[in-house]
Formats: sequence, structure tokens, C-alpha cells
Amino acid sequence: MALTATIYNFDVDLADADRHCYETLALRMARHPSESEEYLVARLLAYCLEYTDGIAFSNGLSDPGEPALSVRDLTGAMRVWVDIGGPDAARLHHASKSANRVVVYTHKDPTQWLRQVSSERIHRARDIEVVSFEPTMVAALVGRLARRMAMTVSVAERHMLVALDGAVIEGGLTSRGLA
Repeated sequence: MALTATIYNFDVDLADADRHCYETLALRMARHPSESEEYLVARLLAYCLEYTDGIAFSNGLSDPGEPALSVRDLTGAMRVWVDIGGPDAARLHHASKSANRVVVYTHKDPTQWLRQVSSERIHRARDIEVVSFEPTMVAALVGRLARRMAMTVSVAERHMLVALDGAVIEGGLTSRGLA
């Protein structure tokens, strides 16, 4: 018997002072059995950091040619391609041809992955942004992960605070270019 996705519901009060974005979000996210909890948390945090009109989660594993998150304009054209983890060079090459902006959010140390993809041919590689979450912050959020959660996510000066269940979990965001 095939395993099914687990549904998570997140109520997020978002206060991103870096982008002047203040919203209340009700997110319903599916976690595929092959997806780690760290990946799920990274997708959630990336959604908050990229939140704008037209943002959407992909169809997941059923559509592997699509990004984890995308931002599309009113015509349906992709403006932003957001990936999680360590996509291969071919995927990044395709992404940079498909969208004006490509960003990869990592929940692990990206050093080895960056070394691997830096030697590959990737269209507009110098324009691809890599943002790393502090692994301790991701691990702390995974430790509190529940299928229904309410939280406040605050971002200021590339530092993130997540308040939930009376606790505050914080960590910095490290940005660098792919090339």
C-alpha cells in the first residue's frame, strides 16, 4: 500500500521589516513521505521570506520539472523560481532560463554542494542567489513541528525570529551567490 502525504496547517503572522511585508497567512502544506521534516520547514520559511502576490507551492513530486515555490505574474509567466536544498546544475540551468530570478534556500551547510555545481555550466550562474538557514534554527523548529501550528515570523536585517508555543527560535540568514 502506498504511503500518502501528511497535511500540515500553519497560521503565520509575518513581519518582514527588510521587505516591508506584513501579512497574516493561512498555509496548508503537504509533506510527501520521502520529504524530510527539515525540507518541509525550509519550504515554509522560504515561503515566508519570498511572500508576495502570485507566490505558490508546486505540485510537488508529481511535477518534478517545477520549483518548490514560484512567483508568477498575472499572465502566468514565472518571475521567481525558488528551490530548496541542493538542486543539480541541470535544474539550475533550466531554472535560470525559466525565470528572471532564481533563489535556492538551504537547510544544510551548502559548501560541498556549491563546490560541486560551481564547475558546471549554468545559465546566468552569477545571478543565482543561495540563502542558508542556520541548521540549529531548522532543527529547533523540527523539534516543535506539529500538524497544526500558529506562529509569528519576524525578519529584520537578515535575522529571523519564529515565536510559537511560548518559545522564540532565532537564526541568521546567510546569502551568497552561486558563482
